[in-house]
Amino acid sequence: MNTKIWLSPPHMSGNEQKYVQEAFDTNWIAPLGPNVNEFENSLQKYLSENKEVAALSSGTSAIHLALIMLGVSNGDEVLCQSFTFSATVNPIIYQGATPIFIDSEEETWNLCPEQLEIAILDRLKKGKKPKAIIAVHLYGMPYNVERIHELSKKYEIPVIEDSAEALGSEVNGQKCGTFGEFGILSFNGNKIITTSGGGALVVSSNKEKENVIFLATQARDEAPHYEHSSIGYNYRMSNVLAGIGRGQMEVIEDRVTTRRNIFNFYFEELKNKFEFLKEPKGYVSNRWLTCMLTESNEIRENIRIKLQDLNIESRPLWKPMHKQPIFQKYPRYTNGVSENLFEKGLCLPSGSSITKNELETIVEILKSF
Repeated sequence: MNTKIWLSPPHMSGNEQKYVQEAFDTNWIAPLGPNVNEFENSLQKYLSENKEVAALSSGTSAIHLALIMLGVSNGDEVLCQSFTFSATVNPIIYQGATPIFIDSEEETWNLCPEQLEIAILDRLKKGKKPKAIIAVHLYGMPYNVERIHELSKKYEIPVIEDSAEALGSEVNGQKCGTFGEFGILSFNGNKIITTSGGGALVVSSNKEKENVIFLATQARDEAPHYEHSSIGYNYRMSNVLAGIGRGQMEVIEDRVTTRRNIFNFYFEELKNKFEFLKEPKGYVSNRWLTCMLTESNEIRENIRIKLQDLNIESRPLWKPMHKQPIFQKYPRYTNGVSENLFEKGLCLPSGSSITKNELETIVEILKSF
């Protein structure tokens, strides 16, 4: 059997082990330490916009803490992009709140401004003002930042910016993860950089960061004993994993460039056979995953199975949350875009360690269809 070509495997820079070894040599194995501080500092410098970053155990925990920071609780409603991974939605349920699913627009595949405003007006009409909007930069493509944040301001509903797949993406020179009231980052093993498992919450002030860290470290009050006056969580990133992150941040620009080059290769070779998502003016996608649309679900599945038989991993685009069995009971405002994308779309191997020969092999297989 051929060597497996993965969709998006981890890609080490070579310096990660140095920082991990430092943690062992100095016995900083606990959840805090120099690697955590330096990893956060490198992210803050990279994102700029005077943002603060709290390193956490996952992107999911970051969304959960963002909801808590916004006061989302039992009985509240949260407007949420339907075309996404379930981790965007699950924390809403953790808080006892109700997700209100919003469909996508064709231009970015992300949150549709028209459907969003329809949903806001309808929820207000029903006497229920949504507590937050969760907008996702899917596959590294920024959502319609201008329109979504216009609506956020107009109706005074804060945006949680799910930038889990979009570290390195930009809109008009501003990094994704810095537009919302809170920004979410993920360093899962398949992301553009990884800490094995981990995430971060991007906030606007040192005070907010202190509050996030308080909640993420079991909400321990200042006392010589263990004193708790609020519920806390075990959500802090470990110093060992942050060491991996430090080594990864040294190559973030190279990783973005490589993924964009991979997309460009697929696009140039296959643009006459398949449809690819183009960047709107002023938008820069990190092209975390290269995705294409086929003419039908049958063709998509034939391609996916053929690649699978040849030990090449590919994946259908996200199944919309409003079509998931666990979420079907919740309100949705749909236009058919995300369902069509799911039916016809396929994610292609896009890892920054993929070789030219592997790319050429995949392209030749796709051309046969």
